[in-house]
Amino acid sequence: MGVDDLSRLRIERTNFKAQRHKRIRKLSLLIVLAVFATGGILYRTGILNPAIKVEISNVTTLYPSQTFTLMNASGYVVAQRKAAVSSKITSWLVSLFVEEGSVVKKGEIIATLENKDILAALEKAKANIEVAHFEWELAEAELTEAALAFNRTKELLEDKVVSSSEFDVADARYKSARAAVSAKQALLKAVEAALKEAEVNLEYTNIRVPFDAVVLNKNADVGDIITPLGAAANARASVVTIADMDSLQVEADVSESNIEYVKVGQHCEIQLDALPNKRFRGKVHMIVPTADRSKASVLVKVAFIDKDSRIIPEMSAKVAFLKREVTQKEQKPLKAVNISALAKDNGLDVVYVVMNNRIMKKKIQTGTRFDNMVEILSGLETGERVILSPQRNIKDGKTVKIIEE
Repeated sequence: MGVDDLSRLRIERTNFKAQRHKRIRKLSLLIVLAVFATGGILYRTGILNPAIKVEISNVTTLYPSQTFTLMNASGYVVAQRKAAVSSKITSWLVSLFVEEGSVVKKGEIIATLENKDILAALEKAKANIEVAHFEWELAEAELTEAALAFNRTKELLEDKVVSSSEFDVADARYKSARAAVSAKQALLKAVEAALKEAEVNLEYTNIRVPFDAVVLNKNADVGDIITPLGAAANARASVVTIADMDSLQVEADVSESNIEYVKVGQHCEIQLDALPNKRFRGKVHMIVPTADRSKASVLVKVAFIDKDSRIIPEMSAKVAFLKREVTQKEQKPLKAVNISALAKDNGLDVVYVVMNNRIMKKKIQTGTRFDNMVEILSGLETGERVILSPQRNIKDGKTVKIIEE
């Protein structure tokens, strides 16, 4: 082997150092990435960023009346004017003109009963009146003739042309004719009364509404027997049940221990479970002067000031008894939050909202204060969760742990 061949076996130091430095840089980069990844995991798990324990409260819908409510009670909407419309006679129901929800007026015919026998009696009474009229006229004519004969006989008796016996016959005939006229007059009055009776019975077959109302229940169908007593198995005591919607009131049970806070004429606010986003003004109409010993409560009737066609009997209701009347402005709901959630940042009102267990600072605009609540004009939405009494360590992005009450 020559000298030239040995020289080719020399190791290139420059290339070896470059490759070594390249491997070191890659290893260093991997170490740095691993450190960052581990730090991120530790941060997210709270080891490097421990969660701050906080109390929270929700942004709620507040009615101003809630801040001057003395007490609350629950009850039901009840119609104070209600009737089961029936008939005074027993007969078949042949027609029904209403159904549940129908609005009816006083005197309106809502159903009719079978009336053929009554119509026949009515025609008979009319015919009897005609007969009685004819008989009365005949009796009047006979009376006139008897009166003329009596007067002539009396004059002749004074002239001693006729005997006393002939005069007595004329006198008796006159008195008989006069009595016959009186009898026919009485008979005419009797048949006229029979006609009125038939007309009344005919009217009983028309079932009318006693007052302006709404039909709540239909209790009978065409073909049913309607009877005042409803004693038969297939009979109905009433055709429909109606209620005057202007007489609706809430009947609420108030605990005996709280009845001292209730007075007749006191202003109230009514909330119906069926209309949760609406509040109705009301007044105490009556405190029923007796207690229910089983519930230790007193029944209080609250009248509606605000009318609404959506209010119907038997709806469940809650009544707030107020210190004073609700103003027009106070009838509208507003967003509110506990005043202890407010903090200052450069002179501006801020709150710390919890979203996904992390803190987010929000600037807000506040309005009227109601006891421990404050109105939110902008910056928050109903349902958002805010931190109560925020400390100095409360900052954007921090992880929180909610203290359960």
